[in-house]
Amino acid sequence: MSGSPKRYPSELRERAVRMVAEVRVEYARRRVCETLRSWVRKGQVDLGQRLGVSIDMSAQMHKLRAENRELRRANEILKAASTFFAVELDRRDT
Repeated sequence: MSGSPKRYPSELRERAVRMVAEVRVEYARRRVCETLRSWVRKGQVDLGQRLGVSIDMSAQMHKLRAENRELRRANEILKAASTFFAVELDRRDT
């Protein structure tokens, strides 16, 4: 999941997915817009009807990746600070 804002509220997506599921048999041959098809696929993944990564799992992975990036940045800062202070302590000792 990207950091961009969602264009459609989740309630609208869920309702559209339900509506497509209800009429899919009747209108199986008609084309459904790509956005709606992707919502249906994601809904099927969330319900366990299709293989894939659920929305909840995707959001959790996004959060963990962001946390991982922040921890890596903090580690780099701490390494640089420890190197700086080690050099300063060496100067004082000599």
